[in-house]
Amino acid sequence: MRLRPATRDDIAALATIAERSYRAAFATILEEEALASRNAAFFAARFEDSWPRLMVAEDDKLLGFLLMTDGHIDMLFMDPDAAGKGAGTLLLRDAERAGAKSLECFRDNHAARGFYERHGWTVSRSYERDFAGKTRSFVLYEKPAI
Repeated sequence: MRLRPATRDDIAALATIAERSYRAAFATILEEEALASRNAAFFAARFEDSWPRLMVAEDDKLLGFLLMTDGHIDMLFMDPDAAGKGAGTLLLRDAERAGAKSLECFRDNHAARGFYERHGWTVSRSYERDFAGKTRSFVLYEKPAI
């Protein structure tokens, strides 16, 4: 397993991973309409401008990716078939080395929250904001300086 910067050629495959991961992670948090609106086309459009900031984990195929902006982790998505196999940890550690300081997570995304907390991230605040047309509960995580 290795990490590498994404290329423009990765966009379609990463958009598919994003859609699958999004649907798997948020099936109990978001309504079907919200899940359906975040399809591969949605993510491919989002990645058109942000692909230079994407880091991918791969083995024989793409396993997942991380998108970071100015020290904030925007997305860390794993293909559901690759979850729990270490690629997410590699991506998170790489982001930390690159200066990751914060990330946002749905309050009820217990699997992701457990992952970040196992890696030393702590909740700095809880809040609500609009997302996909409704008010949702979130937490902001920060990585304490060592």
